[in-house]
Amino acid sequence: MLFYSLQETLLLVAAAIAIDWAAGDPKWLTHPVILIGRLIARLERKLRPEGVELSAAALRKRGMALTAVTVLAAAAATWAICFAAARIHPWLGYAASAWLVSTTMAVKGLKDAAMLVFRPLAAGKLDEARTYAGYIVSRDTSAMEAKDAARAAVETVAENTVDAFLSPLLFALLGAAPLAMLYRAANTLDSMVGYKNERYAHFGWASARFDDALNYIPARLCGGLMAAAAWATPGLSAARAIRAVRQFARLHPSPNSGIPESAAAGALGIELGGRNVYFGRVSERARMGWPLRPIEPADIVRTIRLLYMVSLFCFAGVLAAWLLLRLSAS
Repeated sequence: MLFYSLQETLLLVAAAIAIDWAAGDPKWLTHPVILIGRLIARLERKLRPEGVELSAAALRKRGMALTAVTVLAAAAATWAICFAAARIHPWLGYAASAWLVSTTMAVKGLKDAAMLVFRPLAAGKLDEARTYAGYIVSRDTSAMEAKDAARAAVETVAENTVDAFLSPLLFALLGAAPLAMLYRAANTLDSMVGYKNERYAHFGWASARFDDALNYIPARLCGGLMAAAAWATPGLSAARAIRAVRQFARLHPSPNSGIPESAAAGALGIELGGRNVYFGRVSERARMGWPLRPIEPADIVRTIRLLYMVSLFCFAGVLAAWLLLRLSAS
């Protein structure tokens, strides 16, 4: 069997955070999320064949099967890889586990994607900024103004402070690489089939609800961590971040995303939410925060600093817990 002690798990998670900071997602490696996405697409074709009419109840049942098979397969495959590596040599097992946990995080990847929007915006190249904004949001970006492109990037970084860092971190602490990969599979399911449109309203229902459940506690922890990060970052307001979460988070259509987004809005002194266009339809999202000043491209960089400060706090906390356990055992 492959089990790690709490001390080993803490050190693995700290190593994973450092790997993600340094390397992110190397292009020469096939990322596990790509493999999970291929599995989801293949299972979807099997579970809902083209041209076959299915009732809402049948679609929900098949969607539940999709969710269960995907997350269990991801966790099992991850366990098998770590087990095989550990059988060859314990240190190879540690290395495989740390790397696989790092692939469930995306701090550097999130920063890089947001900076692709920031750089052309700062240079006045709006069309280029719109193109890169389209890579990170599902809304229509073709007619975005500069402030809307900046808002899209800020909202993405803020929301994914939970999805791309805090949630996989917490699940890795609970169950090392297999549980972290189970979370990443659930989150990938939500991003692929968890839409409230005609195609996925029923088939993607289980995936969306499961992702909401997994992110529930991490999102609430993120509100406090983002306020602490704002306190530690010059020019940002921790008190305003806390007030914004209390006043605006519940207005967001997601039970979780409103917390990091409203915290970021409050910390920066800007307003997030508002008018978006999805697949040709206008959607008026709840407005979060107070527009103390207009949103600007530099807010993308400020939100990235919040993300990195949250990850730094967590890294320090994990290492401190490891050191305390080591000292108490000696």
